[in-house]
Amino acid sequence: MPDAKTALVISAHSADFVWRAGGAIALHADKGYHVRVVCLSFGERGESAKLWKQQGMTLARVKEDRRREAQNAADALRCEVVFLDRGDYPLRADDELLYALVDHYREIRPAFVLTHSLADPYNFDHPSAAHLAQEARIIAQAHGHNPHQPVLGAPPVFLFEPHQTEQCDWRPDVFLDIGSVWERKRKAFECMAAQEHLWEYYSRVALQRGNQAARNSGGKVVYGEAYQRLFPQLMDRLA
Repeated sequence: MPDAKTALVISAHSADFVWRAGGAIALHADKGYHVRVVCLSFGERGESAKLWKQQGMTLARVKEDRRREAQNAADALRCEVVFLDRGDYPLRADDELLYALVDHYREIRPAFVLTHSLADPYNFDHPSAAHLAQEARIIAQAHGHNPHQPVLGAPPVFLFEPHQTEQCDWRPDVFLDIGSVWERKRKAFECMAAQEHLWEYYSRVALQRGNQAARNSGGKVVYGEAYQRLFPQLMDRLA
């Protein structure tokens, strides 16, 4: 990778990165970061109900539509997207998938990582992706794994907001002001036609998090995203 800062987003399905982290992606892309989104699946079984209602629909066509939607959304957010096509409902991990993620870590050496919450009783694919992201990070730090490669440092990991936070043991401790890129995030929403029912839901989430960010900072924030930080942060001052 070039000398520009990088970020890695590990998304269970092809739309998750749009709803949950589109603002962070667009914001950092504008700051010169190369953001790579790795989609483990297309969400072809569990998150494509609108497509499956069409007569004569096939699995291959669903995947094609979902790939196109996600690529258009990534273009709107100005990030790279990689599709691993490992299936959903269920998403099953094996060593091949784990080592593929390790390779992504070591190739781009991200300044930070975004992924799912550690629990989600409504969607087991999401915590599976989060645990894969963490395990791959640990292996990428191991000197004995492909010792000819430089090991990874310790990029912070941020868990993006699940659909029903109270049920997922997820608590926000980082707010991000995404007002400057909100229109791009909304445009990315509108690329995801298979899940149109979520456009307004996640627009409301952005307004709610913006309100909470303003209350906790004293600043003027309209649209926000929230994250849970997985590891402690090293600082040289508290304020």
